[in-house]
Amino acid sequence: MSPQDQRQGRPPQRGPPPLGNSQQNSVAEQRQEPKPKPIGDRCNPLCPFFRCAQKALRITVEHYRGRPVKVAMCAMVGDRCVGPQCRFAYCEKRAMLPDGRCAFAVEAKSRAMKSFEEELQEEARLASSLGIKGKRLEEI
Repeated sequence: MSPQDQRQGRPPQRGPPPLGNSQQNSVAEQRQEPKPKPIGDRCNPLCPFFRCAQKALRITVEHYRGRPVKVAMCAMVGDRCVGPQCRFAYCEKRAMLPDGRCAFAVEAKSRAMKSFEEELQEEARLASSLGIKGKRLEEI
């Protein structure tokens, strides 16, 4: 507490001291945007972007076999959240598809899969490097 604060009758500040400009930048760099957490390709009520239009989504911790497990509860019904099947469910990033799939998960799967043309080109390159012409690799 500075002497000026004492003279003006301000109460002492609690918490960490104010950050300098360079320290604020390093803290901002450490914070990352949350990532979607789909289960397979389905939206998950525990995802940081999953929301309830009625503000009834509550995340609680239940213990299963001695381990804490996060569970999404619906305050309107008083039971577990049914996730994308609920009519009030939506995605903050607008990534929930009408059938309940997550667009982020679908996009990641499509990027991981090669197109048919890419597979043919790769097979042709492999065949040419082996010195095989006109035969398929399965015939060898």
